[in-house]
Amino acid sequence: MGDIDMKIVILNGPNLNLLGKREPAIYGTRSMEQVLLDIQRAYPNVYFQYHQSNHEGDLIDWLQYYGGGRENVLEEEEYADVKGIILNAGGYTHTSVALRDAVVCSQVPVVEVHISNIAEREEFRRVSLLTDVCQHTIMGQGTDGYIHAVAWILRQINKANA
Repeated sequence: MGDIDMKIVILNGPNLNLLGKREPAIYGTRSMEQVLLDIQRAYPNVYFQYHQSNHEGDLIDWLQYYGGGRENVLEEEEYADVKGIILNAGGYTHTSVALRDAVVCSQVPVVEVHISNIAEREEFRRVSLLTDVCQHTIMGQGTDGYIHAVAWILRQINKANA
């Protein structure tokens, strides 16, 4: 990877492809492309792999691949050397036991991110099936939550290497 020191994966779930357009009063006006540019500018020595899907199975597959749960793909460069996963599971946060199980199997830290504060949203959004199996949760920070998640992962790596 040349000058790149490490790889962090960002996974977004359903409807996050509409970021910047969908309910801007809740989710803001910045597109994910803008968010990713800001993250890359802030951390030029980190390689970011980004995926978004409206399909639960895609998110589970990516968690397994990047989290090291599927031995047969670990040799593939795309899936190797991942130091952390940032996961905004969208609506699956509240419903997907299967996604929770994939997080449990991850061999790298998974940080849960929510743009809004789900604890202050509708009753059905207040429960996360992921929070207690993720290493860290960031919510209510807007799209800045993604950059905070990167910073958290890098702090953990620095602590481990100290």
